[in-house]
Amino acid sequence: MPKIGMEPQRRAALVQATIGEIGAAGSLQVTVGQIARRAGVSSALAHHYFGGKAQILSAAMRHILSEYSAEVRAALAAAKTPQDRLRAIIAANFAESCFEADVISAWLNFYVLAQRDPEAGRLLRIYQGRLRSNLTHALRVHMARPEPAAEVLGALIDGMYLRAALGGAGFEQGAAEQVMACADALIRGQT
Repeated sequence: MPKIGMEPQRRAALVQATIGEIGAAGSLQVTVGQIARRAGVSSALAHHYFGGKAQILSAAMRHILSEYSAEVRAALAAAKTPQDRLRAIIAANFAESCFEADVISAWLNFYVLAQRDPEAGRLLRIYQGRLRSNLTHALRVHMARPEPAAEVLGALIDGMYLRAALGGAGFEQGAAEQVMACADALIRGQT
């Protein structure tokens, strides 16, 4: 007989197990069976909750994006000035939580998955749109047309994240400052 109320815990365990398995494999070449084993549930239960591997992968990315979003919101809550707001958005993209080994592996594989999976592509567009929107809002007080600068900074953030993720420990510590220096240069160029 199923235990009532266990579904949220099991779903969360499967999501964490998915991130862990992707991290261990370094790719999306993991099976639902491996994920279920790591989560301590049966493959049948994993399929019951999510339907299949693609849905579990999407749930894992939604979880990572949710944690990232919480990081951004927390950083923005502490921002007092427009400059602080811009700095908070940039810094949140290089937070320590973004550089856990399993999370890095999940992000890198998520970019690949987004090229062929419609749901992953949709999630990637949502992430990119929110980043662009946050940057545009933060830049609005500094320039008349903030959209092009927000686009450049968004691409720079993603590129610096990829370099930091692939470059090993420590690189991410200077990445936020480098992106902020570019933001300052873009702002100065507008005035």
